[in-house]
Amino acid sequence: MNKEKALKDITFPSGIKQEKLRDVEAMNDKSKWGTLNTHDPSVFKDGDTYYVFSTDARVGGPATPGIQVRKSKDMINWQFVGQALEGVPIGAYDWTGAQGLWAPDVTKVGDYYYLYYAASSFGKNKSYIGLERSKTIEGPWEDMGCVIKTEEGEKMNAIDPNIVFDKNGDMWMSYGSFWTGVYIVKLDKNTGKPVDSSDKGKNISSRNNLVSGAVEAPYIIYSDTQKKYYLFESYDSLSKDYNVRVGRSDNINGPYLDINGNDMTDTTIEPNEVGNKIMGGYKFGESEGWLAPGHNSVLKDGDDYYIYHHIRTEEDPNWFYLNVRKIEWSKDGWPMVSPEKYAGEKEQKIYKDAIAGQWDIILLAKDNNDIIPSEQYTFKSNGKIDKDNAKWNVEGDNDIAISLSNDEEDRFEGKVLPAWDWENNKSTLVFTGINKKGLAIWGKMSK
Repeated sequence: MNKEKALKDITFPSGIKQEKLRDVEAMNDKSKWGTLNTHDPSVFKDGDTYYVFSTDARVGGPATPGIQVRKSKDMINWQFVGQALEGVPIGAYDWTGAQGLWAPDVTKVGDYYYLYYAASSFGKNKSYIGLERSKTIEGPWEDMGCVIKTEEGEKMNAIDPNIVFDKNGDMWMSYGSFWTGVYIVKLDKNTGKPVDSSDKGKNISSRNNLVSGAVEAPYIIYSDTQKKYYLFESYDSLSKDYNVRVGRSDNINGPYLDINGNDMTDTTIEPNEVGNKIMGGYKFGESEGWLAPGHNSVLKDGDDYYIYHHIRTEEDPNWFYLNVRKIEWSKDGWPMVSPEKYAGEKEQKIYKDAIAGQWDIILLAKDNNDIIPSEQYTFKSNGKIDKDNAKWNVEGDNDIAISLSNDEEDRFEGKVLPAWDWENNKSTLVFTGINKKGLAIWGKMSK
C-alpha cells in the first residue's frame, strides 16, 4: 500500500470552523466569545450538552462577576451562556472582599446540581470555598454558604475546589493553591460540606519553597480500567510557564506517585522532577506557539477521556482560550494528551505507509516549562528515522513505538490519531507518547 492510499483509508476531521485569535471586535461582544476568556474551565455533561463553568476573567477589562458559563453539543463549537450567579455571594464577599469568583466545579448529587466556587485575592490565602445548588444545570442557584475557608497565616489556601466520588460512591473535595499545596477532605453528600466541620483535609501534593510552592488546581478522576485514582494539577506561573502534571494512587487520599515512584508531596526532590508532565508550552514549526496550558478538568464521555484547560497565545499572553483535547492511555495506564485540540477525531486503524514522511516533534522536557519548539524528523518507510540509531514502528491499529537512541529508556510508546491541524487549517496525523522515565513526546505530520 502506498502513502496516498493509506491516507485515504483514514477518516479525518473536516468542516472545522477556525476561531479568530485576538479578535478585538469580539472583546466586548459576549455573543462572540466562544472559547475566548475561558479561564480555569470545569466541565460537566448534562444529557447531550457539555457545559463549562469558569473563572470571572476576561481580556481588556474587568469581568462581570458570577462565574462564566458556556455550552456545546460537540466540544468544538462553544456558546457563551452568561453568568451563573448575580455577583459574589455575601458570605464570600464578607470574608474575602473578592470582586469576582474563581475556579468553579459542578457535580450532581441526587436531584441537585452542586456548584462549588472560590473567592480570594491574588497572592493571599484569606480564602473561601462556597457552595450553590440548583435543580437545573443553568440555575437559578441557591446559596448554601461556606464549605471551607482559610485565614492568612494558615498552612493551606481554600481555593480551586474539585469534587470527586471514590469507587465506593463516597464524596470528596480536593483543593489548594501554593502555600503547603493540595488537600483532600471527605464530604457529606446531604450537605455537600465536610463530614467533620473542623477537618480541612489531608495533604496530597506539595512543592519546594525554591519554586514558591507553586502547585494548584487539583483534579482527580478514578479509572475503572486501571483501578487507580489520577491527580492532575498545575505547576508554576499561570501566565508564563504553567504546565500540567499527573500522579496516581490506589487510594483516593494518596499517596499519589508519578511514573518514577516519586511522591507528589516529596519536597526534597528537584521540583521539576516530580509528576508526569503531560502538557506545557509548545510551538510547532513556524506556526505561532502556545504557552501556559493548565488548570484543567477531565471528562469521561463513554469510553473516551478529554482534558479541558485554558491556554495563552505566544504573541500576546493576555489573550486566553478554552482548549479540549483527547486523552489517550499508555499500555501501563498513564494519560497522554493529544498535541492538537479536539475536532471530532476517532481512534482507528492507521497503516504504517500513512506515517512515513516529515514530522515536527516536541519532547515535553520536565525542566523547561517555557515554549518548547519542535524539531523536524523524517520517518522513512523502512522504519528508520533520519537521526543516529533512531527508528519507529506501528503496532496494532494505532500504537506507535519510537526509539530516538539505542537506550531502551528512550523508547516512546504512544498512539497515532487523525487530527485537525489548528495552526495550519488542515487535516493531519498526530501522535502522543511517553517513555519509561515519564518524558512525554508530541508529534505532528508536516508533509
